[in-house]
Amino acid sequence: MSDQHGDSHQHGGRHQHGERGDELLAERFEAYRGHLRSVAYRMLGSAAEAEDAVQETWFRLSRSDTREVANLGGWLTTVVGRVCLDLLRSRRSRGEEPLDAWRPGPSAEPDPAQDAVLADSVGAALLVVLDTLSPAERLAFVLHDLFRVPFEEVGGILGRTPAGARQLASRARRRVRGADAPEADRARQQAVVDAFLAAARGGDFEGLLAVLDPDVVARSEAGVTSGAVAVASGATTFARLAGVARPALVDGATGLVVLADGRPERVLTFAFAADRITVIEVVGDPARLAELDIETA
Repeated sequence: MSDQHGDSHQHGGRHQHGERGDELLAERFEAYRGHLRSVAYRMLGSAAEAEDAVQETWFRLSRSDTREVANLGGWLTTVVGRVCLDLLRSRRSRGEEPLDAWRPGPSAEPDPAQDAVLADSVGAALLVVLDTLSPAERLAFVLHDLFRVPFEEVGGILGRTPAGARQLASRARRRVRGADAPEADRARQQAVVDAFLAAARGGDFEGLLAVLDPDVVARSEAGVTSGAVAVASGATTFARLAGVARPALVDGATGLVVLADGRPERVLTFAFAADRITVIEVVGDPARLAELDIETA
């Protein structure tokens, strides 16, 4: 999924796949359409604009020679990321708003039904916190943290080094998790987390609902759970962690860490709104843990 699999194949015009080849390519693309729509929706905040970005990705694919692409899903994810970034840059070039001040708005032709389906799958709370990021931070965070795109590829899209892309993603994490909040706010956040842990330990369903945002999103390597009722219902997972987790600052934000032989084995990070938890992320992958700045309390 390197740059050589991207625009370099597009300069020669449409690649002649042949009729059957076009059909096979279309079938392979359709298998990734839902994934690409999800990426674009997180970037753009509008179902209609996300669909436009997906269609542009298809046009670029149909004009490209992808015979040497080993990972089509990765290639498509990179392309749709470029398309979304191009959309943001075009807004700046038209003088509508500075790039870093841009925030996703409603599409000119909204599709309420499609917006509702996507918002439910993504989590309205996550979209709210993502809207606080600049476009570059948002792309780095969405592609790397949510879709595991390597920093080499993220940097290629943004025209930055892998280290620069890593810094953008780290800054985005801090902003998403409220790391810039004053100490008083962090104290309130820690109190909310403590209440969450106490309710999880005690199997207090109502207590969990009291500290969870209705649209809370809980994410781990095992999958994503959306909605307070569903997250509270699955809190037995958190109950086990609650007994051994220690308060910690994770990338400067309120979090929890589980240590094994003095090393982080699992980390829980949180995002908040109005003294309720909007996002819970459980990180256990060693590579991802190594990227986090963890300071135990």
